Amino acid sequence: MRRYEDRVPDVKTILNAMVSEGIIDQQTDIENDHIAFRTMGVPQLGIQSFEKIFLHYGYEKKDHYFFEGKKLDAWWYSPPRETDPRIFVSELRVGDLSGESQRIIKSYTDEVATDPVDQIDLNDGDAVDAFLHTPLWRTPTLSDYLTLLQESEYAAWVIYNRYYLNHFTISVHNLPEGYNTVADFNTFLEKHGILLNTSGGKIKTSPDGGLIQSATVAQMIEAEFANGETHKISGSYVEFAERKVLREFANLPANQISRKNRRDGFEAANADKIFESTYTTQTGKT
Repeated sequence: MRRYEDRVPDVKTILNAMVSEGIIDQQTDIENDHIAFRTMGVPQLGIQSFEKIFLHYGYEKKDHYFFEGKKLDAWWYSPPRETDPRIFVSELRVGDLSGESQRIIKSYTDEVATDPVDQIDLNDGDAVDAFLHTPLWRTPTLSDYLTLLQESEYAAWVIYNRYYLNHFTISVHNLPEGYNTVADFNTFLEKHGILLNTSGGKIKTSPDGGLIQSATVAQMIEAEFANGETHKISGSYVEFAERKVLREFANLPANQISRKNRRDGFEAANADKIFESTYTTQTGKT
């Protein structure tokens, strides 16, 4: 989170504004709904490798999602404790891309000969943290990045950012009245100059009405490519989630409602639009 905050200035802007407006007393009061990672679907990497970290810590693999247009698979993982964030991991279906894009991606990922997670002592939290911030392949060239960007903005993001934290998510339903819906929280965000993802509308709602989400637009970062070339690319972003109380618990007093009483899981249609927080159609507005 320290590195994420340094790289995504919106995080500090939002958290500081929440404290200054008295929404929370301190940053640690926030419930982190979920964190998300992106991976490359190649034999020695991808979800089958990455998920070992979270399964080791007691997470349970849940539903699969398929994003046909973006050529992605994803799963979410339920935490062992209600105080831990859910995990959402997506994976590029590399084999569905053009031959040229596959050639570029594999020229980098083939540098990883064996599953890197198998080399980590998963009982060592510091080692896991270091792994999530250690490049697995060489720094890409700008020309390879731009070629991938033409076909898959997701591929371009991962080839540069690797396992960098894609976003964390503020649960708004537990915030005080006036801020505890995505609609109200969006108003607060925009008042503080935060730019929101408009793909599919600023508010994304699941068909059952139980999961409501919004997200910031990824901020552009000055990235250094191979041979010292620099170019502004999409970094990471912040998401916001409101989970409604399930119908069977509608009569529970507010102080007795916990995570298990609310809509769980994810919604493919919402996630499909939130992925675009790093896409040029959104970041071009900044």
